[in-house]
Amino acid sequence: MPIPQNYSAPAKVSAKDRAYNQIQEWIVDGTLVANEKINDAQLANALGISRTPVREALQLLALQGLVAMKPGVATYVTELEAGAIEKILSPLSVLQALAAQTASQMADEADLAELAGYNARFADAIKNKDSFNALKEDERFHGKIVKICNNPYLESSINVLQAHVRRLFFQNQIILSEESVDEHNAIIEALKLRQADKASEIAKKNWQRSVDNMY
Repeated sequence: MPIPQNYSAPAKVSAKDRAYNQIQEWIVDGTLVANEKINDAQLANALGISRTPVREALQLLALQGLVAMKPGVATYVTELEAGAIEKILSPLSVLQALAAQTASQMADEADLAELAGYNARFADAIKNKDSFNALKEDERFHGKIVKICNNPYLESSINVLQAHVRRLFFQNQIILSEESVDEHNAIIEALKLRQADKASEIAKKNWQRSVDNMY
């Protein structure tokens, strides 16, 4: 199992969270490939922690569907099944639409300015064909809308699906485009005017378009 040897641990993060975040990243970006058997001892050694937090992290990743655990047999990276993009983005678009609808009644001027900043950087990344940073700014934009809602249950559900979206991106199934820049601006305007239904409609369209483009 090829594991990068240049891992450096972030400060003030528990061993379990460090393991969870890093293993998830390695699965999402393809460092750990589909159907690859996972060796918890190797991961623990690479991360500089004991095997217990690694096993706890793998259990969380199993709940998210990123790994499969067969006690006494093996733990391995799951494979994205056929039609995964629709199965992932269809429910996510509904949750993101709900987040935009809720945020429309809660966003303040500082929130709107922060969203505008994310979208400006997203637009620059799209213009420069920097797809990786475009993905990061797109995530920050939508993540901010979810944060405004102050609903940990909604945020948790979206975060699970978002990990799979990143995986789709690294497999070139998610293509970010200039259309999203305009849609983001329209969402900001709807939030500013407290137009809940419009904000919800545009957010859902923004997420669903990747499915439409694929088919």
